[in-house]
Amino acid sequence: MEFTVLGRRAFLVEAPAISAEPGPRPWVWYAPTLPGLPAKEEAWMFERLVAAGVAIAGIDVGESYGNPAGRSLFTAWHALLGHRGYSRRPALLARSRGGLMLYNWAAEHPDSVAGIAGIYPVCNLESYPGLTKAAPAYGLDKTQLAAQLAQHNPVDRLAPLARAGVPIMHLHGDQDEIVPLEANSALLAERYRALGGPVEVQIFAGQGHNYWSGWFQSQALVDFLVRCART
Repeated sequence: MEFTVLGRRAFLVEAPAISAEPGPRPWVWYAPTLPGLPAKEEAWMFERLVAAGVAIAGIDVGESYGNPAGRSLFTAWHALLGHRGYSRRPALLARSRGGLMLYNWAAEHPDSVAGIAGIYPVCNLESYPGLTKAAPAYGLDKTQLAAQLAQHNPVDRLAPLARAGVPIMHLHGDQDEIVPLEANSALLAERYRALGGPVEVQIFAGQGHNYWSGWFQSQALVDFLVRCART
């Protein structure tokens, strides 16, 4: 089903199997929710999540690149789902630039996150889309955004998540030229481990930022999401 939240399109794929279970309903929060996303590639994952009793939801915050306005919309969406009986601790699923959106929200709400999964997720504004392109979304110029980067860059905002013990799992290719592994998932994993946080990055040789079925038909990723969402 679809909603309008503060003028934004949002979706919820309910999981009928959870209706009879006591307590808050488990769910996975997907980003980016944009025209055309989620797409047919996500169907395999979504079917298995729903079969496991886990709902999927998301809200379109535009090309926010994780900016404060998008985070505010995320907070409103999180509250709405809570009022509908869904868990206050969803598992997060970031595809590509959805990483900027979900990680920046998660850094400010670590106790509301059961786990974070990523499919070649963007974790570093300097890497993608670059500060020049991202700055207007923040109402800043490149120099101003650079000066405030630690407040908005996921790889610089991991300490609250590590303190909360939030588990992370990423899938990333070693030939990704759009969201390079070393500047994104690898850098995040290095810093997260140094902070004592639990993280796993599965690296796929020869794969880039593409539609390879292995990204979207990973039973390990589905199992991780189900385990986190249902804790």
